Amino acid sequence: MRKLFPSLRAPLPGAIALAGSLATFTAHAQTPDKKTAIGVNVSMLQYQGDLGSDWGHATFPLQVGVGAHITRYLSPTFDVAVLGNYQSYRFIAPNAPYNTFTAKTGMFDLGLKLKLNNGKILKEDFFLQPYLMGGGGFFVANSRGNYTTNAANQPVRGSFFNQVRRPEVFGLAGMKFRLSPSVGLDITASQHYPFTEGTDNINNPNKKLHDRFLVYSAGLTVALGKTKDTDGDGVPDRKDKCPDTPAGVKVDLTGCPVDTDGDGVADYQDKCPDVKGLAALQGCPDADGDGVADTDDKCPNTPAGVRVDASGCPLDADGDGVADYLDKCPNTPRGVKVDANGCPLDRDGDGVPDNEDRCPDRPGPASNKGCPEIKAEQKKILNEATKYINFDFNKATLKASSYPRLEQMVAIMNEYPDYSLSIAGHTDNVGNDDYNLRLSYERAAAARKYMLSKGIPAERIEARGYGETKPIADNKTKAGQALNRRVDFDPYLTGETNAAEAKYGPAPSISELKAEGKKLPGKKTTGTGSPRSRKAPARRK
Repeated sequence: MRKLFPSLRAPLPGAIALAGSLATFTAHAQTPDKKTAIGVNVSMLQYQGDLGSDWGHATFPLQVGVGAHITRYLSPTFDVAVLGNYQSYRFIAPNAPYNTFTAKTGMFDLGLKLKLNNGKILKEDFFLQPYLMGGGGFFVANSRGNYTTNAANQPVRGSFFNQVRRPEVFGLAGMKFRLSPSVGLDITASQHYPFTEGTDNINNPNKKLHDRFLVYSAGLTVALGKTKDTDGDGVPDRKDKCPDTPAGVKVDLTGCPVDTDGDGVADYQDKCPDVKGLAALQGCPDADGDGVADTDDKCPNTPAGVRVDASGCPLDADGDGVADYLDKCPNTPRGVKVDANGCPLDRDGDGVPDNEDRCPDRPGPASNKGCPEIKAEQKKILNEATKYINFDFNKATLKASSYPRLEQMVAIMNEYPDYSLSIAGHTDNVGNDDYNLRLSYERAAAARKYMLSKGIPAERIEARGYGETKPIADNKTKAGQALNRRVDFDPYLTGETNAAEAKYGPAPSISELKAEGKKLPGKKTTGTGSPRSRKAPARRK
């Protein structure tokens, strides 16, 4: 180091150890009890001058310097610091190798620090502690380069070696991260303005000193000394009016446990530290006087005298959300929606509660489960429909004469959306059993298909075939056979048992057969002429 700064009588490392980089951490942890702090840091130097500038640009590999500092606490707002930084630096201009230089630099300064965490702008112990610093000192450098000037101040290619020993001024901005009462992490940026042109060996003809340097640094600062604090609350015994505060309890400036709401219950014992309360309720208020603190009371405005549960809410025996003292139907079954009086809802006002009403949005008598009843004349149309639904001979093709009655049934289904329709096909006993079964299915399906084409949803119409198994008259007579060849249309409330199944017993519906991927039962009824008869040579249907 003596070779680097031969004019210095004291060893340079000793000076550097004594002072820290401008960018080192200032002793924000310093207090009147810990007035002295030391710190170390790493730094990066950037140059601006006649050869150009690398300000704002990182050079790789990074050129890292070191620094140290000693600071002394003056007041909550001001500290004084002795700072030092050492850096080995190289600058390469665009037209290298001629516009280049390397320098081993040292900066030694005395600075006054303005702390913004002075209790007026930010709290002294705030985690983020910004600060500013300014001052002056001494700049030293040994530099070598490949660019110089002649006597006429004109640039001449060559090499040079300069030793610089000049005063400087600096300004610094930093941010301290308070890691503990004694340790801080600082990030700083400072600008140094030495009164020299010698670092890059380019003399400015306007006599302006252009050499300037930016220093970025990061480091740690430790405050020295130990404050006597018996209870460890961060308040020195000399200021502590409550020296026996339990460990970890937040205290005020006098060292006493904080009582934010002033109710006589310290915050660390107060469950409601921001609101005045009762000591019996751990410092919490009880506005309605039901014995449950407001913080735990889900019903803080319960009328006086009303019995409450552990949450402070009026008892609600049936769990319908209406307190017993307001509930006019206190035994409502669980899960049933109720009105403001605690009684089951009845949206359509038909006297049947929604939980029992199969048609909660359309009024109907309780005898029909709250659903509207189909008018007598419309029932008659459905009941007598079988007389008017006709098919081509021995086929499942609807005759045009069937359409008016089918249109009437479509209108009825649209008028009563809560109902479904069962369509059941039947035959007499003339002919092959399998043939008759399939024919009954196909005729029921034909009627269903027509109604679906008019917009009735598929899930509201079920079609089944019973063949010759469900006669309503004697098959021994022509009249009886004619009556047995029929298609029944029976309405039923959606969700109830299918009307055909209730009347005739189970038989798979066309929808069920399709869902299972099965074909209609029995032999085909089309494309083969009349089937062979087991009872007669031909059938008449």
